[in-house]
Amino acid sequence: MKLIRYSDFDTMPSTFSTLLDKVFSESVNASRIRRFRPDVDIVETDNAYEIHLSVPGMEKDGFKIDLNDGVLTITGERKLIQEKEKRQYHTVETQYGSFSRTFNLPDHVVTAKIQANYTEGILVITLPKDEKLTLKTTIKVK
Repeated sequence: MKLIRYSDFDTMPSTFSTLLDKVFSESVNASRIRRFRPDVDIVETDNAYEIHLSVPGMEKDGFKIDLNDGVLTITGERKLIQEKEKRQYHTVETQYGSFSRTFNLPDHVVTAKIQANYTEGILVITLPKDEKLTLKTTIKVK
């Protein structure tokens, strides 16, 4: 069995406008592949915020996490591991390269208690809230 790369251009678009849309769409997708930007989920609980950064295949010491004036910056590099065996890749959809993600933290985060944990390809940064600072209050009308 031989793997053959699928091409959308096997069938000609019916209009020139459709052809331009297809070419533009593919050029946008190609530029996305060149720039690695890990996906992030941000979760809020009663006691903390959590930043979940999806970067499978990295080592724990591959991350650099900096906090400066309320701005949290996560940087790292996901390297493509070259195998010694001769291999011929037919498709590579996994993204590799250097990345940097920056987040502005709320004032009520206790920066001295921030923790980071990396398991199963997810970097979880826990940002505890200061219980004394309340951002939400209910005001009674008299």
